[in-house]
Amino acid sequence: MTQAHPHAPHHGAQHGHDQEHAEILDLDAEVLADHIASITAWLPLKTGPRQIADLGCGTGAGIFALLDRFPEARVTAVDASAGHLEHLREKACARGVEERVRTVQADLDGPTWPDLGSPDLAWASASMHHMAHPGRALRNVHDMLAPGGLFAVVELASFPRFLPESAPEDRPGLEERCHAATDRFHVEHVPHRGADWGPMLTAAGFTIEGERTIAVNIEDSHSGAIGRYALGSLQRLRGTAAGVLSLEDLAALDRLLDTDGPHSILRRDDLAVRTERTVWAARRT
Repeated sequence: MTQAHPHAPHHGAQHGHDQEHAEILDLDAEVLADHIASITAWLPLKTGPRQIADLGCGTGAGIFALLDRFPEARVTAVDASAGHLEHLREKACARGVEERVRTVQADLDGPTWPDLGSPDLAWASASMHHMAHPGRALRNVHDMLAPGGLFAVVELASFPRFLPESAPEDRPGLEERCHAATDRFHVEHVPHRGADWGPMLTAAGFTIEGERTIAVNIEDSHSGAIGRYALGSLQRLRGTAAGVLSLEDLAALDRLLDTDGPHSILRRDDLAVRTERTVWAARRT
């Protein structure tokens, strides 16, 4: 679950970015594991797939859910980030499934589509909205799939929320203002985030066999993973919102992000993960 065509800064900066992003993706997988498993169970498959392609696989949240669900399957994991793929291979070895995972480093927005065989199932979780040319990418997926194959597109409706509306006490509503501050950036740079993929899938030749929206609302005040997930997510949000927020809001946000301070988000017992995920199941008929 990752950006499929990141702009490439110099190697050291990219490595640091990959590490930070990998940590967020791993926490996303840990916190939302039950929701990912429910999506794999819902997929309208006639038989268990033997060959699966995970497009924009990130560090493997979808891959391991799919391998658990379909024990006969092998997965080709595709991502633009060498760091994410290396991390994925390490996790596959730790789980003893390295023989079932093949990694391919490729830019799915590039002019040449990689050779991924003819999978029975293609999976793209939170990756399609990063495509500069989604119509072309969808047609490539359609043509790649085996006849009758299924394509599952999973997208977040919005960035997760973690804090209650009344938080923090000195700047209530801070989180929503942070999101509002980043909306203009996302409209410009990630215009397909939150899109309805149904018409685009149909235009690419697919038949939509199912669409489902899953409300995510995980409340667990004792989950250290939720605290770390909130911390990492708000750190990334700060990078985009900093130039737009008021000085008072930025100071309040920095107090939440100061892990050694008394107002650290890691010290809160009122965190939750609230978002929605929509999945489209599209068949190559």
